[in-house]
Amino acid sequence: MKRLALKIDVDTYRGTVHGVPALVELLVRRKVGATFLFSLGPDHTGRAIRRAFRPGFMKKVQRTSVLEHYGLLTLMYGVVLPGPDIGHRCASILRGVRDAGFEVGVHCWDHVRWQDGVAGADNAWVEVEMARAFQRFADVFGEKPRVHGAAGWQMNRHALRLTQRLGYAYSSDSRGEHPFIPVIDGEIVACPQLPTTLPTLDEMIGVDGITSDTVADHVLELSAAREDDQVFTLHAELEGMRLLPQFERLLDGWQAQGFSLVSLADLAGSLDLRRLPTHEVRFGEVPGRSGSLFVQGPPFLAGCGA
Repeated sequence: MKRLALKIDVDTYRGTVHGVPALVELLVRRKVGATFLFSLGPDHTGRAIRRAFRPGFMKKVQRTSVLEHYGLLTLMYGVVLPGPDIGHRCASILRGVRDAGFEVGVHCWDHVRWQDGVAGADNAWVEVEMARAFQRFADVFGEKPRVHGAAGWQMNRHALRLTQRLGYAYSSDSRGEHPFIPVIDGEIVACPQLPTTLPTLDEMIGVDGITSDTVADHVLELSAAREDDQVFTLHAELEGMRLLPQFERLLDGWQAQGFSLVSLADLAGSLDLRRLPTHEVRFGEVPGRSGSLFVQGPPFLAGCGA
């Protein structure tokens, strides 16, 4: 049976408090697996306003109704209001996800700080951010995290190397076509990548006439055309709230297409991680999303040059 791993990014305090419980209830009722990746430090969503000068950002804001999905209070955190400490204030919610049988992992410490800062950051900056998230996860769950999924699919070579040094079993930091071993600057990093392979709902809504009412059908068309395993990323703030009906439509469609809906751990367990192909990783654009993301590049053949 084909597998489709559900990767749930939890970016904000609001998404943790409201979106996560709704998704847990739905997934338990539907008896499907998923991986929840948590932002574990302060919610500074309001600081994302600095992205207004990034090409394509304001178009995305207009297409996806950011105020409607995130709420005014969230958009004030870190600017007008202090950002709530998600891992501290929501620890019981986070543990409840694990206790409900779902895989849990690290998304980041401060979502906006990571997404906007990591691309040009040095090793010291990266180590502080990743160590904070790693330690907070251990404090909340009483164990070390096994999976990392970078906020906004943003990484750099220091962060990629640190996934190996911190002992993550696998990561989902990139966009791509299939699982692979990453290579950056000619260096193989022994932490497999399980990349997001399908577009997200917010990347599609408002593009080429696609609306919130039709977006699920378009994603299902894409998944139906493929016979291999897939990874779909959703967000607690979107599919866990106003887009919850669309997500349930996706669950119906994927099961009708013959997919087994699983966690990243289940997907990784079905693979021989030691024999995955090696691929370069680089920055590239993804339709419907502003800026450059960490993407799977061409196959890497040692000794043949980049």
